[in-house]
This record gives sequence, structure tokens and C-alpha cells, in this order.
Amino acid sequence: MKTIFKIAKTELQVLFYSPVAWLILIIFSFQLGAIFTGGFDFLVKINITMKQPLSNVTFNSFGSAFNGLFVKMQGYLYLYIPLLTMSIMSRELGSGSIKLLYSSPISNRQIILGKYVALMAFGLVMIGIVSIFCLFTIITVDHPDIPYLLTGLVGLYLLICAYAAIGLFMSSLTTYNVVAALGTLCIFGLLAYVKGVGQDMELVRDVTYWLAITGRSDTFIAGMITSEDVLYFLIVIALFLAFTIIKLHSGRQKNKWITVLGRYLTVFLVAIVLGYFSAQPSFKAYYDATRAKVNTLTKSSQEVMSKLDGGFTITTYSNMLDPTGYTALPIGYKNDVSSFNQYIRFKPEIKLNYKYYYEPTENPMLDRMYPKLDAKQRLDTLIKLNNWNFDIVPYGDLKNEVSLKEENFRFVRVLERENGQKTFLRIFDDMRRLPSEAEITAAIKRLVMKLPVVGFVHGHGERDSNGETDRGYKTIARLKTFRYSLINQGFDFKDLTLDQPIPQDIKIIVIAEPKNGYRAEEQANLDQYIARGGNLIIAGEPGREQQMNAITANLGVKFLPGRLVKPAVKFQSDLMLMRPTQAAIDFSPHFKLMNKMEEVLSMPSANALEYQEDKGFKVTPLFRTDSVGSWNEIETTNFVDDSVKLNPAAAEVEKSYPTVLALSRKIRDKEQKIIITGDADWMSNGELGMQRNDVRASNYSLIVASFFWLSNGEVPIDMRRDDPIDNALHLTVGAWAFFGLFLKWGIPLGMLAASLIIWIRRRGR
Repeated sequence: MKTIFKIAKTELQVLFYSPVAWLILIIFSFQLGAIFTGGFDFLVKINITMKQPLSNVTFNSFGSAFNGLFVKMQGYLYLYIPLLTMSIMSRELGSGSIKLLYSSPISNRQIILGKYVALMAFGLVMIGIVSIFCLFTIITVDHPDIPYLLTGLVGLYLLICAYAAIGLFMSSLTTYNVVAALGTLCIFGLLAYVKGVGQDMELVRDVTYWLAITGRSDTFIAGMITSEDVLYFLIVIALFLAFTIIKLHSGRQKNKWITVLGRYLTVFLVAIVLGYFSAQPSFKAYYDATRAKVNTLTKSSQEVMSKLDGGFTITTYSNMLDPTGYTALPIGYKNDVSSFNQYIRFKPEIKLNYKYYYEPTENPMLDRMYPKLDAKQRLDTLIKLNNWNFDIVPYGDLKNEVSLKEENFRFVRVLERENGQKTFLRIFDDMRRLPSEAEITAAIKRLVMKLPVVGFVHGHGERDSNGETDRGYKTIARLKTFRYSLINQGFDFKDLTLDQPIPQDIKIIVIAEPKNGYRAEEQANLDQYIARGGNLIIAGEPGREQQMNAITANLGVKFLPGRLVKPAVKFQSDLMLMRPTQAAIDFSPHFKLMNKMEEVLSMPSANALEYQEDKGFKVTPLFRTDSVGSWNEIETTNFVDDSVKLNPAAAEVEKSYPTVLALSRKIRDKEQKIIITGDADWMSNGELGMQRNDVRASNYSLIVASFFWLSNGEVPIDMRRDDPIDNALHLTVGAWAFFGLFLKWGIPLGMLAASLIIWIRRRGR
């Protein structure tokens, strides 16, 4: 060990006497300074000049994909290391000094490890420069996330060490520095390219995917340490150091080429075997260093996973004649599996199967391209065009195991427990396409507990949960391709009528704008449901006051005749745009976020509500009209051609009226919950799809908040995490002006001064 450190000391002296090493540090520090100050300057201006609150400053400064220091640094390291390592062995080979090393009592292992320790020390210097920016952040940011910063530094240092081991090996292969540098870059490129090699072959993809160095430090930069990534770097470092020792040994002692090749292959195979086992889910260990544990499932998801005992299989079905069939091709197997990594962490025995089939379905592109070909002929053409070499079976071969007709033969996954319980997990027609944690957990939750069933009342012209017109509720209730549809968030639905008692399995009912009043027996069945503590949503509409008031009479709520208005230049006067009340902000975090984002609830026509609390209910107004400029219009009926005008003589009063009420009361051992709204359009297909200029509508906030409350917090899944607390800077404008110059110019100039001092002292000697 003493010999190794002695060699390392000598090598470090050579490095720091070289202008190349100092040039690397000067350029490196300047580049870091430019990146960091560019992003931090923007945060300072927001914090000081614009007086706006910041959020998650630590991550935004170091982990942001746009200007995060760790992210940018990771992308530039591959340029510096080849310049550092290109001469570390080729210098010995080219000058002939390697023969002196061969004739000395120093072993090959000591020579290589000594030089590598010197490179590790230089890497620490580079990390030390990065640490200056981390230290500045720790001092100036309120409650910085220090464990996150340390994790990122560890990941970057391991990446430097891996690059250095590769560069050391390449330098041992040639006497030419430039060739060594270019060879190192080629190996970096190969280790990046190999990630996509053989991904459609099951026996090959595990090896090639593991070999890839691309993205290995991403998990560290995201604040997560995994045993797989740590072992990857250690194994790669050991692999290339072993290669270098073998190369040095073959130059010191002449061996047959087959013997040398055998040594290389043996070391490589040992590394591959170790890497394979380190990547197995059952052998992995994790540490999420972030304060809010953003790399880990939320507490809600962890609770669901804790109930998922026994075997669990996720089977993916891809129809290769459907536009969605390309979502999870064999070549993208590893990327697709990564969507479930956080779940595999808590249940390593999850099995993932992939089945590819063909079945005629709606595909306008194929219809245009191959109008005269049948399904089998179209598939054969696609196989030839895309060079598919995986099994694709007709849907008839899968009929007995799964029915995909109701899914329109789109890409879908079937989640199945060992006891035979199944449910679907879909993709969606939006930019993200793949399900997020909320949708995955909601699907799994269906398998481990009984989730709420929502009953939509019909029979009197009510809004239909499967209605596709603008008035219908299909988008929010049952549209399978819409991510936020309640069916994808854990709810099931039934259509029901009130001519019979409401079934016990119905936990929530929705009554949306009945056009006709209910008969006595229907009202009695509804009253019976309310009396037993059932939860419900009641949505009215102007002109339906009589039938709505019959429903809500026993609740102490009344729909007032007329229509709420607020005249505006851009919009029709009966369009109500409302911010949540303070009571609503306290009522639900969804309203709190809605208020923070300055979003509104839009109601294109609404009744004013009036309530009394003499029926035993606690009433919370969630949304109200403005107290100035709005009133309940009684006289005007044509809101397109006529202009509205406040008329106190017609009992029109300018004041704030409630439009959304939350009612609750205790019935035996449970709390009954009711939402009443003066409008039924707020969650209709038409209103949810409406885009108005200068209006940031978030009706979905009311939908989520209402159903989360009505389901007693079961679904939609609660995805909340602890809010970041590093939201402010302790920095004045003058202080930043100084530190900004120091970080950008002072550090590189300091490096330049140090290099000149060493050069002058060396010349003096």
C-alpha cells in the first residue's frame, strides 16, 4: 500500500506540473461558474426584485434538466477525462521508462493502482470545485437539502472514477497520446451505444443494458442511491483496471495470445455475472436522499403495496394493427419495465409478461395506406417494413385468457393477483401517454380492497355518465382514454333508477339536473338513502328549481329562481368564474393549490343557492360569486341578444351568492357528505373541453376534491408529498453581485494563479 501511494504521489506531481491538468481545471471551473451563475441569477432576481416566493431551490439549482449544475456537469465530463488520462501510461510506453518500471521490484498491480489513485485524487479536486458551489448554496439558501447535494456529488465522483479507469486502460494500449484520448472517447461512445444493442433478444438485453454507462449517474443526481448503480461503477472500475494490469503483464512477460485473450474474457465474464446479479430486484438496496422522498412511492401507494400479498403479474397486450401497439416493443423492454421500478422495489417478485397479437381495429393510417389488404396481409407488410422478429399471434389465440373488445383492442395491461383477481391498466391520449403513479396505484388498489361504486341516477333526463354530447359526463366518468376519468382513478359506476331502493354497494350517487320531478315512491327511496347516511352530489341548473328544491328540501338548501350574472366585455354575462373561498382552501389541499395557481371554477349558467343549518348539517360554502358586480338576474331570459341590468325593484341584489356547498353530519358511526352545486355543466364534456382566452379554469380541482372527500379519502389516490422548504435566499443584490463574479471568474483565475506560481517555482528550481 505504501508503494501504491508513493507512485500516486509521483504521478500527481507529474500531473500538476503539466499545463494540461491546470488547463482542464481552469476550463472546468469556468464552465461550472457560467452554468451555476446563469441559473442562480434568475432565482436571485425572482427572490429579490420580483418579490415572488421560490420553490425547491436546491434541486432547481443542481438537478433541473434545463440548467442544473449536476446535470450539465455530467454531460461535459466525458470531454475532460480523456485529456487527463491520455498520457498517463502512453508517456511511459513512448519514452521507454516503462522498462525501468518492469525492472524494478514494483508489481504490475502496484503500478496501475498507484496511477489510478492519482487519477482518483485529481477527480477529488474536480469534485472539490463543484463542492464550492454546493457550499455557497448551503450558506445562502433557506433549509437546503444537504443529503441531496452529497448524493449528487457521490454519483459524479463515481462517474469520474469510471471514466478514469477506462482512460487508463486505453492509455496502456498505445504510445500516442492523441490515439489514447480518441480511443477513450470511442469506449465512452460504445458504452453509450450498447444500451440499445440486442434489446429485442431476451438473452442479450440484460447484459447489454447493464453494460451501458449512459444514465448511471442520473439516479444519484435525482437524489437516489441504489446498490445496482454503486456496484456498476465499482465493477466497471475493477474491470478496466484488471484489463490494464493484464495488458501490462502481457508486455512484461511474453504469453501466447490465446492465454491473454482468455484472461480478458475471464475478467469480463466475472464482471458480467456480478453485474447480472446486482441488477436483480431481490438483491437491490435503495436510499432516497431527497427530503420529500420524491424517488419513492408516496405513503398512499406504499400502503396499497403492503396489502398486495401473493404472486402478482403484469401482462402487457399490444395489438400491432392499432396505433398504440408500438408503446412497448421488445426493443424498448427495459425502458418499459422502468415504469414500474418503484413498485418492483416494494415487491421484487412482480412478473412482467408481454404478448403481441393482431386484430382489426380503428387505424385510419393503415386504412389509407393499405385499403385492399386484410388484417393478416397488413401485419405481414408491417413485419417486413419494421423487421419485427418477435411472435405476433391472432387475437383468437388469446380470447380464452382475456377479453379486449371493451378496450377497443388498444394497448393495455392486465394486472393479475395469484388468486385470479384482474383489472386493466391503460394508456391515455395525452402527451404523457403512460400511466403515472396515481393511475397505477388506483388499478392495484382495485385488487386489494373494495373501492367506491358511484351510481348515476337516470330516468328523468338526468346527465348521463356515458353521455358523449356536450351535456354528458362521459369524459370525467367513463372515458377510458382520459387519464383523469374517474374510472381510471379507482371508481366503478352503475346506472340506477329511483323506482327501487338504492343498493347497499352504492356509496355515492350523482343526481345531475333531472328535467322532471321525482314521483313520491322515487323521492322516498332517495330520502331513505340519505337517511342511512349515503353520500351524494346534487347538481342543478337554472330553470329546474322546482324539481331541485324537492330533492334538497330536507337538506336545508334551496335553489333560487333566476340566473347568476356578472357582466363582462369578453364573456357572456351568465358565465361565472369563481375562486375558492377561504373555507374551501381550508377544506381541501386541491383548493389550496387551485388558489395558489390563481385558477378558477367556471360555470356557464348557475343558480344561486340559499341554505339554513337547521337540518343538522354543517354547511361549508366552497365557491361564491363576487360581492361586487354580480347578482341573481330575475328578469332577463335571453343572455345572448339582451344585456343584463341590475334592477333592485325586481328583487335583484348585488351581493355574493354561494354556488357550491359541502354538507356534512354525523350519522351513527360515520360522517355523511353531500356536495350541492347550482350548475350541472361544470363537469360536463363540453365545459371540461372548453378553452377560453385569459381564463385558467380548473374544474377538475372541484371534481377531485369532491370525490376524494365523498370516498373518505380512498380515491383518487392521494399523491401529496411534503412541500419543499428550501424556498428563500439569504442574499442581497450587492452580495450576489460579488459572489456571482467570484464564482464565475474568481475560481478560474485562482486556478490560473496557482498554475503560474507552480510553473515559476519549478523554473526557479
